[in-house]
Amino acid sequence: MHKIIAAFGVAVGAIVGTGSASAADLGAVPYSKTPAYIVPVYNWSGGYVGANVGYGWGRSSDTSSLSIGGPPALFSDTASSNMNGVLGGAQIGYNSQIQNWLVGVEADFQGTGQSSNHSFTCPAGVCTGPALPVTVGHQLDFFGTVRARAGLVVTPTVLLYATGGLAYGQIESNTTLLGATRSPNYNPGWTAGGGVEAAMGGGWSAKVEYLYLDLGRVTPVSGVLLIGSFNSRVTDNIVRAGFNYNFSYNFIGPAIPKY
Repeated sequence: MHKIIAAFGVAVGAIVGTGSASAADLGAVPYSKTPAYIVPVYNWSGGYVGANVGYGWGRSSDTSSLSIGGPPALFSDTASSNMNGVLGGAQIGYNSQIQNWLVGVEADFQGTGQSSNHSFTCPAGVCTGPALPVTVGHQLDFFGTVRARAGLVVTPTVLLYATGGLAYGQIESNTTLLGATRSPNYNPGWTAGGGVEAAMGGGWSAKVEYLYLDLGRVTPVSGVLLIGSFNSRVTDNIVRAGFNYNFSYNFIGPAIPKY
């Protein structure tokens, strides 16, 4: 019995020794690290061009006075009328991104279909013999802006920004006072607003923007003997959507490894 147990022990020892030797012969298993995941960082810096389309909710605040040869006024009328319509145009600009902050400048030019009209009547015996109907209208033919932009890059591809600067536009005034009269007015003004822009890849981005526009006052005068003086302040609220193409989109920031 003792001989059998001894023989069994020798056999087990031989098997264990053989296994250890085999494992040693295989060597250490090589260490393999998971490949790095590279996230490109979009950079907004560079020049760009784009186009836009939108709608304007404008307002014309009018004060009209009728007189013979000059003051004092025989009759006055005050009213406000909507100057709404579709608009569209193009923009060009340049951005500079510093970490998560962006500064830049943008200029745009817009054509519009915005117009307004309001009518009043000078009572009989006040301005001339019979009652005299008068119509005052304005049409915003075009406008443009030159603005600074400043914003925060909230994610690598999403930009929130504020904007403001100079504005200009052509406002055509139309009056009917003993005959139709047209008067183009080229007005300077100012604008302010903000928006959000998102990069879509390949240098393209899309944006939605709001602007408040103040083009000041237009003061057309019509008539010879019976003179009509019209003083109108034109303002506008604009919402527009557009896209930009950044010529420097391929200059991206450093890659960020993630494991």
